[in-house]
Amino acid sequence: MKRIAELPESGVAPLASAVESFADPSFSAAVIAWQKQHGRHALPWQNTQDAYRIWLSEIMLQQTQVSAVIPYYQRFLSRFPDVLSLAAAASEEVMALWSGLGYYSRARNLHRCAQRVAAECGGVFPDDPDLLADLPGIGRSTAAAIAAFAYGKRAAIMDGNVKRVFARAFGVDGYPGAKPIEDGLWRRAVQLLPLRDMESYTQGLMDLGATLCTRSKPACERCPLAARCVAHATGRVDELPVRKPKKAVPERSTAMLVVADGDEILLQQRPDSGIWGGLLSLPELALNAEADNDSDDHVQRRNARIAQAIVRFGVMRDCAPLQPFVHVFTHFKLQVTPYRVALDRRVPHVGQHDHVWYPIRQLADAPLPAPVKKLLLTLLLSVDLFSV
Repeated sequence: MKRIAELPESGVAPLASAVESFADPSFSAAVIAWQKQHGRHALPWQNTQDAYRIWLSEIMLQQTQVSAVIPYYQRFLSRFPDVLSLAAAASEEVMALWSGLGYYSRARNLHRCAQRVAAECGGVFPDDPDLLADLPGIGRSTAAAIAAFAYGKRAAIMDGNVKRVFARAFGVDGYPGAKPIEDGLWRRAVQLLPLRDMESYTQGLMDLGATLCTRSKPACERCPLAARCVAHATGRVDELPVRKPKKAVPERSTAMLVVADGDEILLQQRPDSGIWGGLLSLPELALNAEADNDSDDHVQRRNARIAQAIVRFGVMRDCAPLQPFVHVFTHFKLQVTPYRVALDRRVPHVGQHDHVWYPIRQLADAPLPAPVKKLLLTLLLSVDLFSV
């Protein structure tokens, strides 16, 4: 067995048989020619070799559409024009600017990555895909994209768009997220790399998946790969790529406490790990075991539990349920029941550690999860909601 040090530069072991040879220069030539004439050329992060800007866009574009990313990207660049300014920023400010974009571990990794590049690389992103992939939040595909766009390196990408293009063009059966299928796609991607025009080829694959080879209603008639596309020729465009096997989506429930006093509201700092990690949010209380009814007995028990939960912050005068809502995460649904809590008096600010009384009028700029910010800003518009 060959050692890792003996493997070729691609990091992929020599193929066992000629049957697995995917080399085909005409494939990359078709993609490059199409991208130069019909691809996207005016996105804010294009027409630059600034690795910082390219990295920032690639992280934001992970699992997020271009239209949603553009305003966040522009705000980040306005506040943090280079990696050193981002590295020096307070984590609270980074999270506040990211608030609403979702997948908050990306923001935490973004900040940690900037700090490592500043401390270990003199503020310059490395041009080696392997070194890039060792940085927080940068996987193999993202590292390849940065290396290709910023430094013209020959490195293969494999995001969702590319998986869809490959699965259809080459008639790849099986769910692309399954390891054996994904490994085969990576081998194919490496062998199809062109010798030049890496930027146009890499961007072309992304553009094809984003604009023509879309999940639904693909524009096959305009695709430069249509004549060679197995899915198109066999009438399987709607079947490929094979979708992820469905599983029952688990549900969780929580109560969120909207505790206001004067012109401030009680917020809690969430731990770095887990959902909404590193953000501020409303204090929560598990009420799952209690029946959802309006009986006097139930209301009294519920109010007693809420009063006990906030006793270190104040003495509760009244508690009333607000409109429940559901927030869908990647792996589960969160059922949220908010409760408006009015205080008789507030306990002095001692022993609160991960809690803070936050100015209500600054909520729009607070590092809050999008659904929590939406809830609070909506409530803020209600007449006398916080006048208790």
